[in-house]
Amino acid sequence: MKPISIIVAIAQNNAIGKDNQLLWHIPEDLKRFKALTTGHTIVMGKRTFESLPVRPLPNRRSVVITDIPGETIPGCEMAYSIEEAVLKMEEGRENYIIGGGMVYKQFMPLAHKLYLTIVHKDFEADTFYTDIDYSQWQEIAREDISATDTLGFDYSYITYERLL
Repeated sequence: MKPISIIVAIAQNNAIGKDNQLLWHIPEDLKRFKALTTGHTIVMGKRTFESLPVRPLPNRRSVVITDIPGETIPGCEMAYSIEEAVLKMEEGRENYIIGGGMVYKQFMPLAHKLYLTIVHKDFEADTFYTDIDYSQWQEIAREDISATDTLGFDYSYITYERLL
């Protein structure tokens, strides 16, 4: 089996990005992302790859999905469809889907686990996360974090596993 996990930070109005950028800066969330994904395969669309501060992200195997035949990116493996991305995933180890919006939507039916950071505030955005049918998921972990003066909003880490 190729375990597929989605990792995403979502505003309470499902916003996830604007102008190919994150909507907030939560240092603890970035540390959590690094801790979870380091040593694993990460799968993303080309625009998400282009938005990364360091490309490719160190100590991770990067699979980039593009619809441009023959396109290559140094240090990355290319996939030209969702199906090809799945074929490139590792057996028996978590594979993380890291964005963007269309990639998340296409992988939702295939995902076994969701690592959500829910930001308890609405944000203006041009990219939104697909609706989640929570009846298909069981919450297995939650940590609620109260607002700090610098952030100005509360957020929660919630992990879900798909019900069989």
